[in-house]
Amino acid sequence: MSAEASGPAAAEAPSLEVPKPSGLEPGSAAYGLKPLTPNSKYVKLNVGGSLHYTTLRTLTGQDTMLKAMFSGRVEVLTDAGGWVLIDRSGRHFGTILNYLRDGSVPLPESTRELGELLGEARYYLVQGLIEDCQLALQQKRENLCPLCLIPTVTSPREEQQLLASTSKPVVKLLHNRSNNKYSYTSTSDDNLLKNIELFDKLALRFHGRLLFLKDVLGDEICCWSFYGQGRKIAEVCCTSIVYATEKKQTKVEFPEARIFEETLNILIYETPRDPDPALLEATGGASGGGGAGRGEDEENREHRVRRIHVRRHITHDERPHGQQIVFKD
Repeated sequence: MSAEASGPAAAEAPSLEVPKPSGLEPGSAAYGLKPLTPNSKYVKLNVGGSLHYTTLRTLTGQDTMLKAMFSGRVEVLTDAGGWVLIDRSGRHFGTILNYLRDGSVPLPESTRELGELLGEARYYLVQGLIEDCQLALQQKRENLCPLCLIPTVTSPREEQQLLASTSKPVVKLLHNRSNNKYSYTSTSDDNLLKNIELFDKLALRFHGRLLFLKDVLGDEICCWSFYGQGRKIAEVCCTSIVYATEKKQTKVEFPEARIFEETLNILIYETPRDPDPALLEATGGASGGGGAGRGEDEENREHRVRRIHVRRHITHDERPHGQQIVFKD
């Protein structure tokens, strides 16, 4: 049907224009709403389905978009129940209201929720809350660090620098599967993975007390090294050479108990222990003639530490009865 009319009837037809509410577009859901009562001190807000009941004093206390809405400069429409509709997510609107009431609010711990709150604060032009959210996000970015940082050694020189730059005991795992001229036994790959998994678990458990290093370029296949006060204390080598079907094979073991024991032993080097002066004086260690004795004690102590340095090749005879066992030393 055409929208145009002709003839005398068209001139007598009444106008069908409907007055437009101020500030609203035709066809919007606000048609049929009524103005907010000017003398009302209380406001009922429907923000994306989230209902809030507050006062004009709270909404107009700070220079925000809400103050512009409810200060009388802009006509605000309500539905039949007296609720003011704001077409916005109401998830963080309660936090916005609490900030307008108190001037500060506890901020979310989650970075995602903090970003969402920042977006709402920008929409409502709450400048103080915007600055608080931006500062909190900046602090989170600056304080963000890995729970456990494990350096990977790329050269012997870098390893020496790492050992010299830390006061913590050090646990290093060297694993290099390609450094082998024989075939592996059937369980070697699984055991190599178990060693790597144990290293990761120990690194997470003792990350604040020990420094963990990973070496993938060394000349061993799987070897643990333990350092205290800058020198090697113990070593556990997990590879050996065995015979199987008249040919040599490389076997990787998983001495879990021994590795865990050496890790606990290395904790005694966590804090340097200086000798007690009173004890030295009582035992004659601090006397003038005790210099030579102290030198001998230090030398003996160094020898004792070297005896703790263990290099173990764990092997089992997997060949038929009567054949000779071959160890790699």
